[in-house]
Amino acid sequence: MVCGKLEIDILNSFWNLENDDADISIQDVVDDLSRQGIKRAYTTIKTVMDRLVAKSVLVRYKSGKKFFYKAVMSRTETIAESVNTLLEQFFGGDCSELLRFVETECKLLV
Repeated sequence: MVCGKLEIDILNSFWNLENDDADISIQDVVDDLSRQGIKRAYTTIKTVMDRLVAKSVLVRYKSGKKFFYKAVMSRTETIAESVNTLLEQFFGGDCSELLRFVETECKLLV
C-alpha cells in the first residue's frame, strides 16, 4: 500500500482517536488534525478519506444520518505492510540489503 503524506496524517489521526466502540466522523479527524497544527478543509479531508475507503484502508458506514469511518488495519500492520512493500520494490525482498542501506545511508540524512 502506498499512501501520501495527508493520507498518513489522517491514518495517524484515526489511530489516535480509535478505540473499540468509537464512531469516527470526518469532523473528528478534521478537529484532531487541527489540534496537531494540520489545517485542511473539511472537503479535502472527506475526499482523502473516501480515497482511503477505495483503497480498502478505511471502511465507511452509516449510523443515523451520519457517515462514520474505521481503520481496517492497525498502525503496526500498516507499518509492516509498508516496509514489506519498500523491501520488495527497492531491495528485491532482501532484508539484509535494507538494513545495510539504513546503516550507511540514513546516517547521512540525520
